[in-house]
Amino acid sequence: MFANLLIILASSLVVIALFRRLRLPPVLGYLCVGLLVGPTAFDWVNDSEDLPDLAELGVVFLLFSLGLEFSLSKMLALRHVVFGLGSLQVLCCGVLLGSLLAIFGMPLGAALMLGTGLALSSTAIVSKELTSLGEIFSSHGQNAIGVLLFQDVVAVLLLTLVPVFAGHSEQAWYWALPSTLGKTVVLFVGLLLASRWLLPRLFHEVAASHSAELFVLLALVIVLLTAWLTHLLGLSPALGAFLAGMLLGESHYRHQIEADIRPFRDILLGLFFVSIGMLIDLQLFASHGLLILGLTLALLLIKGTVVAILLKLRGSDGETAWRSGLALAQGGEFCFALMAQMQQGQLMPAEISGLLLAATFCSMLLTPLLLRAAPAIAARLHRKPNQEARLEEISALTAELQGHVVICGYGRVGQSIGRFLRREQQHFIALDDDPVRVREAAAGESCVHYGDSRRGDLLTAVGLERARLVVIAVDKTDIALLVLKEARRLNRQVPILVRTRDDSQLAELKAAGASEVVPELLESSLMLASHALIMLGVPEQQVQAKVDDVRRDRYQLLHGFYHGAQSNLMDNNGQPRVLKHAVNLGPDAHACYLPLSALGLEQLGAQVQCIQRDSKELSADTATRLQPGDTLVLCGPLGAIEACEARLLSGL
Repeated sequence: MFANLLIILASSLVVIALFRRLRLPPVLGYLCVGLLVGPTAFDWVNDSEDLPDLAELGVVFLLFSLGLEFSLSKMLALRHVVFGLGSLQVLCCGVLLGSLLAIFGMPLGAALMLGTGLALSSTAIVSKELTSLGEIFSSHGQNAIGVLLFQDVVAVLLLTLVPVFAGHSEQAWYWALPSTLGKTVVLFVGLLLASRWLLPRLFHEVAASHSAELFVLLALVIVLLTAWLTHLLGLSPALGAFLAGMLLGESHYRHQIEADIRPFRDILLGLFFVSIGMLIDLQLFASHGLLILGLTLALLLIKGTVVAILLKLRGSDGETAWRSGLALAQGGEFCFALMAQMQQGQLMPAEISGLLLAATFCSMLLTPLLLRAAPAIAARLHRKPNQEARLEEISALTAELQGHVVICGYGRVGQSIGRFLRREQQHFIALDDDPVRVREAAAGESCVHYGDSRRGDLLTAVGLERARLVVIAVDKTDIALLVLKEARRLNRQVPILVRTRDDSQLAELKAAGASEVVPELLESSLMLASHALIMLGVPEQQVQAKVDDVRRDRYQLLHGFYHGAQSNLMDNNGQPRVLKHAVNLGPDAHACYLPLSALGLEQLGAQVQCIQRDSKELSADTATRLQPGDTLVLCGPLGAIEACEARLLSGL
């Protein structure tokens, strides 16, 4: 067991690092690791009874995290998607795929059961990718999650029915179905009562102890206990974990719980994807490659089209319909368990099982790429007459505007800017891609529209060529950069103000055409510091001059921070944060009696912010000679600081 884990984790470390370099989704990397270490490739990993259990825990933790995002109130709002669209999708896809299997020679009952299994999608992959892409609360994201939740219930029912159809169960199907549904209701009621009466008191007591260790332990116990109780009832542990997370979603401790279990979730989920890859027989690709390719494309085409048609009939726009279809087009991990049971029950031959498993695996392998390419694919599959009509409507509404402000991103920051503009009677048009936010805002403000600010045609429709100012207030810097480039392409002269979290990409944004970049964290630090100085009696004009100097110097004074035990040394983009570190020079330090210019510290990537000598602060002049007892405050990434410290102390 330990050797297997070591091989899997070491292989994953190498492959995931390579996939990060290639900008490919980590899920693909884990699936490829499973293929490589599996019995039909290098055969590095032996059969282990513990590995599938560990892998299943990954899905349990994922569904619990997802439940934290979808609280009970949100799930009630999604009930029409879960039970309406979900039941229609499973029914239509199951009947269609089952009929095709029956045409090719499978018994009708087994064909319909397997067709229903193929109608189910991969909860693990779709949830993980939608979360990483930030699309979990988009229209197509909510459609996908709602359908996947219904599919999880259907998966449990199908596993219950396999022994019945194989003749190995004494219970008839008309008793098995209500029994499973009844257990689900009992589980939900029990978890609801626990979340209302027991869990808040437990979390309050643990939070009062101020022990991070206890908090992590309580979160892990809740996840594992819920999965175990659900398993005892004969239901899916992942479904129980989702229900527990959903009921805790309204708790004040939701974000802390999610942060605590994330490391366990990501590693165990990686093991799950590796275990899926290990089930595939590579020899089948050599002998039946074209057939597997045809089955994969047929599965993706049938399921994606059915979902898109159902959503169009329910009144969704074309883009949402096709993107939902692409998200749910693949086969799911449940098919592996279903086909294994059906093969044991002699309901299907091993040859068909192997081919369908390979096709299901390939569809799962393509899903992360399909989700990333979904906007372009949806645009090709659907010419979007609704969208064109919306563009014409927006163009008509803004045709008379001249010298207005365009706000890209209408979250907290965008709305604050809009309020100030409205107070000054300045006209503005705001764009946002959150349908719920736009619906709420549009009810009281006619100047807010739904759309992706990265689209040039939408920016043209809101009159960017005639705008007096563009404000990019989206939360993610990489998206802000794309919006900036598109806006600058359409209008070379308009001033563009960009809001970012920090100044890690300030130079890149300036090079792309930003007139001003406002780092939110640094600006809030400046405001607090200026208020502190004013409260200490420093003249307001002097404080303003200091603040202006810091801005003019591109926030150099505020760069870096002394990290603590809980600090994350990587930013949201996976890049090293700029840190501060103090190095004290002892009498034997290499740098003593040498000028700063002779040490070449800046070439190592760090900057000397100041020198402390005899409780006085000296400027970091290159001609300054260092003395024993001096303390140098370094600023830069962790690796550069470590290199500078080594050079200062030992000359390396």
